[in-house]
Amino acid sequence: MSDVLLVERSDGVATLTMNRPDSMNSLSVALKEALVDATRDVGADPSVRAVVLTGTGRGFCVGQDLREHTEALTRTAEQGADAAPPLSTVIEHYNPIVTALATMPKPVIAAVNGMAAGAGAGLSFACDFRIASGKAGFLLAFANVGLTLDSGVSWTLPRIIGSARATALALLAEPITADAALEMGLVNAVVEPDLVLPSALELAARLAAGPTLAYAAIKRSIAHAATSDLASALQMEADLQAELGSSADHRNATAAFVNKQKPVFEGR
Repeated sequence: MSDVLLVERSDGVATLTMNRPDSMNSLSVALKEALVDATRDVGADPSVRAVVLTGTGRGFCVGQDLREHTEALTRTAEQGADAAPPLSTVIEHYNPIVTALATMPKPVIAAVNGMAAGAGAGLSFACDFRIASGKAGFLLAFANVGLTLDSGVSWTLPRIIGSARATALALLAEPITADAALEMGLVNAVVEPDLVLPSALELAARLAAGPTLAYAAIKRSIAHAATSDLASALQMEADLQAELGSSADHRNATAAFVNKQKPVFEGR
């Protein structure tokens, strides 16, 4: 894996650390390609039962690398129709990364150690949990540069904080603090800066020891219900419950409950 993204696996937890601290982990092509590969890899790895996404230095991720983007815009102006579209990265990189995070069949935690802006904010919104440093912030600056939303923000953010608040954040394009994010339900917890990653890893360890088959089914059912009518949501619940009802995890956990023992979940 490229040194712009550090990947560590330990005790069922994979930690993906964006490692471009000099640019506050802005998304260069190299980093985006590494994230595409890594999110798919840990998602498919049965030994990984929970995932943490974080950044090094002062920022979580401030979105697109503007230097590379400016160069792409210049090429487009010079080459015209022969140049690759400057925002082809949305389809090539952002969409696969966000899809992998949001649909991963295991819990994903964003340890937001600093500013999360643009697509960086979008990556955090695609995770199941967000633990933020008290010095962190969120900014959707797309409109300020004449762009619309990408990196899944139009889908994830309204589901986290509601359409009215999501629309205000996107249209006004003003930064919000970690405390404001906590108040509106955008993050799950705000902790001291030096406790962000330890807190995320502690939660990841707890989840990794839990019923990962059930977690995956819960994520699927909630995502399905978000765009379905009641009948379809009920059918999905029934189908998934039937699958889990025959799992070894369910049988073992039920037996453990009856015998007043602590269940052990193996993901099968």
